[in-house]
Amino acid sequence: MTQQDQDSLARQRFIILTVLRASGVALMLLGMGIIGSRLVEPSDLIGSIVFAVGFLDSLILPRLLIRRWRTPPNA
Repeated sequence: MTQQDQDSLARQRFIILTVLRASGVALMLLGMGIIGSRLVEPSDLIGSIVFAVGFLDSLILPRLLIRRWRTPPNA
């Protein structure tokens, strides 16, 4: 793999992680908005589920991807 290929792969992975984290934060804000606005019923349940999905999306999934993408040690 050339240096240019490695740079391109690293850039793509960085963008994926950034979009994943940003979408998770947006989902958490949406969940908090649903809980606070009481526009849908049961707002506590639906808002909590949306918030939990956003939490997983922004904090847990990026760590799993980073662990999966980590370069294996040289043998």
